[in-house]
Amino acid sequence: MTIALSGVGYRYAGATKAALLDVDLELRDGEVIGLAGASEAGKTTLCLVVSGLAPRTVGGQVRGTITLDGEDVDTWPMHRLSQRIGIGFQNPSTQLSQVTDTVFEEVAFGPMNLGLTRDDVVARTWAALETLRIDELAERDPRRLSGGQQQLVAMAGLLAMRPEHLVLDEPTAQLDPAGTHLVADAIRRLAADGASILIAEHKADLLAAICSRVIVLDGGRVARLGATDEILGDPTIGELGVAEPSSVRLSRAVQAAGVQSDRLARALADG
Repeated sequence: MTIALSGVGYRYAGATKAALLDVDLELRDGEVIGLAGASEAGKTTLCLVVSGLAPRTVGGQVRGTITLDGEDVDTWPMHRLSQRIGIGFQNPSTQLSQVTDTVFEEVAFGPMNLGLTRDDVVARTWAALETLRIDELAERDPRRLSGGQQQLVAMAGLLAMRPEHLVLDEPTAQLDPAGTHLVADAIRRLAADGASILIAEHKADLLAAICSRVIVLDGGRVARLGATDEILGDPTIGELGVAEPSSVRLSRAVQAAGVQSDRLARALADG
């Protein structure tokens, strides 16, 4: 299961310049790729393009080639793509159906539309709720939850669909560290089951924990692409609006302290 982009560019309808330029990327089965960059670098746009929402839903023009498991998806309608690629946004209000009265029904909404048996829908729904530890919210009205709780419900809905490919745009933006940890665990499980996942995130620690590779965008172009440790450990990554993970900052601090201690020891010995 692979999503591949070759020379992909995208321009929003009415825009005078492209939002993406010459993006090459391959997202392989069981792989989690992090998407980083400064604000307006093109992260959300790339998520829209990979998921197929651009241009099918938001308009605009795409150039280049996008293939899904080796098949060109240029002519695929959105409903066909959505059966293969799930997408999650940072604002849960855009993800929730707004037509269900309980969290259980909300999470079951997607699987029900896949035409699964009742037992399978129920099993998938409870499994997703329990994975994100929100099963106690099953009878609550999703419209009356906090933003963080709604985000977890939206994620549970995606997990219940068991997508082959998953695109996540800032999925932990409204979550505290505990919620972020739950989402990270869920992503690991999906990847272990063979799903390929693209996740745009500002939380460098999350990217460092779950991604095998990281792609950094700058002005709609690929500025960096490589192994997570290599990219996030680059001391110049801050110039592209990407924060260093706490482990990297700590390592640098320890090294700096060691250098200072050596200098102090030499100064005391000389004195």
